[in-house]
Amino acid sequence: MHFLRKVILTTIVFIVYANLFPSQLFVASWTAALTGAVVLGVLNGLVKPILKVLSFPLTILTLGLFLLILNGFMLSLMTWFVSGITFAGFGAQVILALVLSVVNATLGDADRN
Repeated sequence: MHFLRKVILTTIVFIVYANLFPSQLFVASWTAALTGAVVLGVLNGLVKPILKVLSFPLTILTLGLFLLILNGFMLSLMTWFVSGITFAGFGAQVILALVLSVVNATLGDADRN
């Protein structure tokens, strides 16, 4: 249930962000946004833990800010698998990663105490 809630939140964020900032993110349809959210969830579950371990010294050195870059890279990796989502550049990916982090932190884990 937790994965499904995060996928729905991520899909909504993709659609809203694409409508608010069309020069930074293009989402072809809601199905592309849903597919992108599922692929991003799978990548975050399988690939991201390995990358976090490998980049641990750099994360410590930057006091955790490198995790935003890592999240932006995960969005970049997601676009390799989903053809209906394109970003203007890596900066747009990092900004969306920040937005996704804030939304998931506030709304995604609201009932987990």
